[in-house]
Amino acid sequence: MPKEVPEVDVVQIIRDELERSSASKEWRITEKFLMAALGSIPWVGGFIAAAASIPSIESTAHGNALRTKWLEEHHRKLEDLNSTLGDISQRFEKLGPSIQERIQSPEYLNLVRQAFRNWDRADTEQKREYIANVLSNSAGTRLCSDDVIRLFISWIDLYHEAHFSVIAQVFKNPGITRYEIGLDLYGQIPRDDSPEADLFKLLIRDLSTGGVIRQARDTNEAGQFVRKRPVRRRGFAPTTMESAFEDTKQYVLTELGRQFVHYTMNEVVPRIGSESN
Repeated sequence: MPKEVPEVDVVQIIRDELERSSASKEWRITEKFLMAALGSIPWVGGFIAAAASIPSIESTAHGNALRTKWLEEHHRKLEDLNSTLGDISQRFEKLGPSIQERIQSPEYLNLVRQAFRNWDRADTEQKREYIANVLSNSAGTRLCSDDVIRLFISWIDLYHEAHFSVIAQVFKNPGITRYEIGLDLYGQIPRDDSPEADLFKLLIRDLSTGGVIRQARDTNEAGQFVRKRPVRRRGFAPTTMESAFEDTKQYVLTELGRQFVHYTMNEVVPRIGSESN
């Protein structure tokens, strides 16, 4: 017989935040954040509507069974949601009152709605953490526009954890080669005709065409990229194609990629605002 999850486990998450939100101006702002977040997750709205009808059906066995199944279905998700909201609220407290105007602005609340729509689709804890990071950092720091922040939120939804591993490696080791990235990912270099090599080429291609990483290039004083001089090959042409794990071309993050890391990957770089610059 399935273990019944108490109704209060779910409803109290919302009630506690709303009760606390009336205690001060800071919590009234958090209520706006909370409502923007909850209103962006379809099943939360469905639960609130269902919870409102519970008193009229709770005396029936059928109503109790339906409520139990619903709570069991969403109990884990609700715990994750509560954890994310609590984490963001704690970060807001650390950032202080200077963020109050920012986090109640329509522009920021639009970011919250987009972020929590993606949070609901996230299937890993890492992606949910990245969403909490970007919302917290964009509340306290304006290194780039909200349009760029929306792009970062889309990247979290678009890319896989394997993409994020490559991004972290390139950030920590500017000038790293595909050989070195592959060695870090796999422990040894796979054959070029292996599924691992195909996946690796896909990761590099996605991040390159997506504007996250690029090959290292020299720039002049005006910041313009300098053309490389073509290398004339002498002797016989190579008999094999270039390896997926080629070891001469260096990779770095684009400037957009660097900002993405600063806004999302707190485990790779200190939280924005804690740096001396």
